[in-house]
Amino acid sequence: MSNQSAVSPETLQALVDSVYADLAPRRGEGAVADYIPQLARIDPQKFGIAVATVSGEVIVVGDAREAFSIQSVSKVFTLALALGKWGDGLWKRVGREPSGTSFNSIVQLEQERGIPRNPFINAGAIVVTDLLLAGHQPREALGEILRFIRFLADDESIVVDSAVAKSETETGFRNQALANYMRAFGNLHHPVDLTLGVYFHQCALALSCAQLAKAGLFLANGGRLPKDGSVVSRERARRINALMLTCGHYDASGDFAYRVGLPGKSGVGGGILAIVPGQAAIAVWSPGLNKNGNSLLGTLALEMLAQRAGWSVFGA
Repeated sequence: MSNQSAVSPETLQALVDSVYADLAPRRGEGAVADYIPQLARIDPQKFGIAVATVSGEVIVVGDAREAFSIQSVSKVFTLALALGKWGDGLWKRVGREPSGTSFNSIVQLEQERGIPRNPFINAGAIVVTDLLLAGHQPREALGEILRFIRFLADDESIVVDSAVAKSETETGFRNQALANYMRAFGNLHHPVDLTLGVYFHQCALALSCAQLAKAGLFLANGGRLPKDGSVVSRERARRINALMLTCGHYDASGDFAYRVGLPGKSGVGGGILAIVPGQAAIAVWSPGLNKNGNSLLGTLALEMLAQRAGWSVFGA
């Protein structure tokens, strides 16, 4: 992948602009995540694309500098943090296989005795958050997550959207059920309300496409940030990318790999982070979701951009 010729900044800007222009008439398609009241208020017309390259450029178009709730895209960063603390011991409590079911399904948990199928479905991400809580108060654990994101994006202005966090806390009954179920199997080590408190707040992190692309760049650059050195090992970056490819879009992960051909992680806030190994990180945002809970326009934008730039982990 990294042997493919890099796209010049000028060409990349033209490609991003062309994708945006071609899809702009379709803004507003899909359905916003109305089961989280605060997300239901988001303007469905919003649409932005940002590409951060390993050489340091950030290409933007549309609403790429407006912050939005990254929701499950946060699971990529908490996984990286937890692996740094626990190493491969993490995999005793979370699997690495695609789920084939919706992101908040409880069915597999019963069959597999409280071990979530992977760290990107809600149950798996809740266990990862529980691991980050070890030895910390919830406020400390959340502070660690926020510092990590700010470091990666090189931006101290990033905050948690407290209104979204409150909205999720008040309506997150499915997540409470998942957490209680895992607690019953002994796979949640902290009180459910403490673990979920951190989880809801991490999902409410508010980043723009430009900030999110920069934050994900270490996964495109062998685990290193272009300016600040190593974040994770090259091997760990490769493995996180592998999980993003196979599990990052829930029961639509195979379709995303087929259509886009890049590791990606979606969130119900309408954001998607995609990685072009050796070259760039891409963040797209469009709040309207498809039937699988992934950004409808964002997925199309990534498919078109990958095709036009000749980007794919499966070869040109």
